[in-house]
Amino acid sequence: MSAPIPTYPIGSRRGGEEGKVMLRVKVLANGGISNISIKTSSGFPLLDVAALESLKTAKFVPAKTISGDFVDSWVIVPITFKLGDSR
Repeated sequence: MSAPIPTYPIGSRRGGEEGKVMLRVKVLANGGISNISIKTSSGFPLLDVAALESLKTAKFVPAKTISGDFVDSWVIVPITFKLGDSR
């Protein structure tokens, strides 16, 4: 997967918010994304939105069948926000 690093929201930084967002992502056979949803919230709406936004331009390596054909699949992507990160 090639995804940009999520931007730590200023309001979350000021409020001392940290957490992990688990995103459920449908990866298409071409490596694009057709659906992103929150599987587990960080507990902070600003962090959840930042995590969702960060994956909108991501490209994934699609799943393959045994015969080598690329197929759509679902994956779980964790995004962790921890103060002290240089984002």
